[in-house]
Amino acid sequence: MSTTIPKETLTFFKKLAKNNERDWFNEHKPEFKAIEAKVKSAYNHLGELMSAHDQIEKIKIFRIYRDVRFSKNKLPYKTHFGGSFARKKPELRGGYYLHIQPNNESFIATGFWDPNKEDLLRIRKEFEMDDSEIRDILNDKTFKGTWGGFVGDELKTAPKGFDKEHPAIDLIRRKQFIFTKQYTDKAVIADDYLENVNDAFKKIRPYFDYMSDVLTTNLNGESLL
Repeated sequence: MSTTIPKETLTFFKKLAKNNERDWFNEHKPEFKAIEAKVKSAYNHLGELMSAHDQIEKIKIFRIYRDVRFSKNKLPYKTHFGGSFARKKPELRGGYYLHIQPNNESFIATGFWDPNKEDLLRIRKEFEMDDSEIRDILNDKTFKGTWGGFVGDELKTAPKGFDKEHPAIDLIRRKQFIFTKQYTDKAVIADDYLENVNDAFKKIRPYFDYMSDVLTTNLNGESLL
């Protein structure tokens, strides 16, 4: 099993970015498939590392082919690898994502990309009722040093039914609850890269434990499972 991201991954995507058309890709497809096999192995290795501290239910590595049907961008191929790591549902919420792209554009992401309206309301209601626990997590020195603060979409004002003057309105108006961490090309192809990613993912756990508890209980703290 591959335990590193092969250097040729970044080299190939740089070439693909300059030749993003079917004839070139088909000519170089054997090279891509060899790289893809190593990268899939690396993702699976990361999943094994993560399974020591979390329950990973599914690893999904996204295809290189772009769906151009409804996009203005008609280039047929992605110039990156992306893969997600799903936690055991329904009791464990949140997910992990690893993105490999040259020119120092690789990153990892974690959290809640697209909560459904019921989960979004439940999270907002929790913040409205008591934001002290989530702020303690967000302000923890180790956590903040690794992940920084929330990124993602948010409303410009209060959502319907919430007071725009509420002390937690900065949290309540969020639509996504995501954290990201960037990596350089040099870091990505280092021997210890996947161990570093695993360590960062491990440090998100207090946040996931909190959010999983919120999303599997009602406002009285009674289990919904």
